[in-house]
Amino acid sequence: MATPKNQSVQKAFALLRSFRGAEEWVSNAELSRRTNLSQASAHRLMKTLEEIGAVVRDKRGCYRPGMVLAALSRDIAIGDLIRATSEDVLTALARRLNGVVHVGVLDDDMVTYAARYGEAARVPIPSRVGVQQEAYCSALGKVLLAGLPAQRFDDFLHGGDLIALTKQTITTMGDLKSEITSVRARGYAVDNREAFQTICCIGAPVRDPTGNIVAAISFADTADNLCTTWEEEIAGHLTATARAITGKIFPAAVRLAH
Repeated sequence: MATPKNQSVQKAFALLRSFRGAEEWVSNAELSRRTNLSQASAHRLMKTLEEIGAVVRDKRGCYRPGMVLAALSRDIAIGDLIRATSEDVLTALARRLNGVVHVGVLDDDMVTYAARYGEAARVPIPSRVGVQQEAYCSALGKVLLAGLPAQRFDDFLHGGDLIALTKQTITTMGDLKSEITSVRARGYAVDNREAFQTICCIGAPVRDPTGNIVAAISFADTADNLCTTWEEEIAGHLTATARAITGKIFPAAVRLAH
């Protein structure tokens, strides 16, 4: 006999996921609209969430995420969650592509390698878990930059010089803005010898159920392979795997969305 689902818990999480940012204030009526709940139902659940500190309410009656959620988010690293839940699909991807697959997250405007799967078959891949790399010259980094809000991306652009690591590295603000616009449009990123002269990478976003980019995965291989057909094929594999990861780290949310 299947375990009965607690509809109130699912609805409460739907309300929490409907916030589009940690600092967004939202009325009960708007939360009701975003979640397809009645205003009365949304109000009852939000009052409970307020009582436990998951949200706070201002004098207008609008809500925003509270300190309980902020504390939890600091304690739970998305890279750790992906390693814990998705090793099987990432290992299978590295085996299928016969190379190295990475998981990356953005930390202080740098990419941190959260996981590495597979072995380099055609060219050495000098990456290690825990090591950081510049975001502007890696496929992982470009994907993560593409997911930043406009102001945070602008802050990144003005945060320091873009140093050339190879002859192909993007080094101007205008070129990087154009590159990130292209990443957003096509849904994946390409590092064409920009960090290492012999290596190319394709990167794809891991999204939460609302579409926000929470991490990135990439495949690294010899730059000799890079062509449009290969790029699109690898991007397809990465995108499918990224969707599978979303289903593993947000299982209830994905089921509700469908």
